[in-house]
Amino acid sequence: MLGTPFGQLTQVRAARSRRCSSWDQTGRNEDCVPIPPGETLILADVQGPGVITHIYFTMIGPDPMDYRDAIIRMYWDDEETPSVEVPLGDFFCISNCTVRHFSSLMMTVNPGSGDNSENNGLNCYFPMPFASRARIEIENQSIRYFGGNFGRLWYHIDYEVHDAPPPPDTARFHAQWRRTKYADGVNGEPRTHRGPFVPNLTGENNYVMLEAAGQGHIAGLLLGIDNLQGGWYGEGDDMIFIDGDTWPPSLHGTGTEEVFGGGACPDKEYAGVHSGFHLIEDLDGERFKGKNAMYRWYVNDPIRFRQAIKMTIEHGHANDYSNDYSSVVYWYQIEPHAPFPALLPLEERRPVMPKGFQEAHTVMEKLSPLIVPYYVKSVFDGDPLPEWIAETKPKAREALAHMRNKEYADAERLFNQILSKAPKNEE
Repeated sequence: MLGTPFGQLTQVRAARSRRCSSWDQTGRNEDCVPIPPGETLILADVQGPGVITHIYFTMIGPDPMDYRDAIIRMYWDDEETPSVEVPLGDFFCISNCTVRHFSSLMMTVNPGSGDNSENNGLNCYFPMPFASRARIEIENQSIRYFGGNFGRLWYHIDYEVHDAPPPPDTARFHAQWRRTKYADGVNGEPRTHRGPFVPNLTGENNYVMLEAAGQGHIAGLLLGIDNLQGGWYGEGDDMIFIDGDTWPPSLHGTGTEEVFGGGACPDKEYAGVHSGFHLIEDLDGERFKGKNAMYRWYVNDPIRFRQAIKMTIEHGHANDYSNDYSSVVYWYQIEPHAPFPALLPLEERRPVMPKGFQEAHTVMEKLSPLIVPYYVKSVFDGDPLPEWIAETKPKAREALAHMRNKEYADAERLFNQILSKAPKNEE
């Protein structure tokens, strides 16, 4: 029993359970925190030794771009550079700002009220040990309040405090995000219909999901593919080079869907304990087109390395498709870790969206700093809303519904009407 994943439930340990959360320390019910434009909020700063066991976030009606504009970082034991640096949504397997509800062993996105983009519970169950200190923060790099028109974050960070540091061979949790938008195609031309298969005997032009140095093991993978060209995109093999592999790599796969446990060419969303294709958009009714996302937890079969690892996957067979790839790799390793690549700036992180969305969202962003402070005071302090906000509140709800339904012209029209009502000094 003790060798099973649930063996710890049978053991009594010298540990104490603790939580950092957004609870209102005045005893009232404002159990949430603001993250204003451009600011960083420290969610937890815990003196160790200990282990984080669960992280939970929720927002009410978040702006969809919150999932890429906000960055979550984690630091262990006073290290100078983060071991985790990932856009907040991608960390919880929300790829390209597109929410899907799913349950799995390590990450879960649960529904609240409203539709699947309005109100969700984000949960992470990776254990995160530390010897002397753990710090977790969120940076809001946008020009609006994080969390939509309500502008607030609710959170729990559950952890244990231990009497002694973990053994020296205890690895630390890491997560890194990357993105590449391929535009070269084959001989400079994007490919929309598959031609003859050609050899790929180097992996040189594959999409690189991670390069890490040290000793450790891979624990999970999120892969997002925005299929801009259409058609089946997933002939790409994963190729994982370990400890200085030349050709062939230690792990060579047979196609993208195989990595994530699917049958050939998945066209239906699924979510399992260890793997899933939890996002298949089928944009404009076209099979496989648009945003797709998939996850794999290497819990029973971690990918181990002693000196270095390079995780790659073809974008199409022999890299013949020009699509938008993004990923999060989750892994454990003995510190120190290699420096992460510089995180892409905000505009280069945001997903490819229709022009209509971008135009409506530009107006929507202008409204956030005008209305958020009043909404919060109205809910928690009972303050009356200014007349111009009270009058336009139904329009705001309607406009947000249009955004979720991809009726962007109607949303932009309503957002502009609301903005026109704002007093000049508010603007």
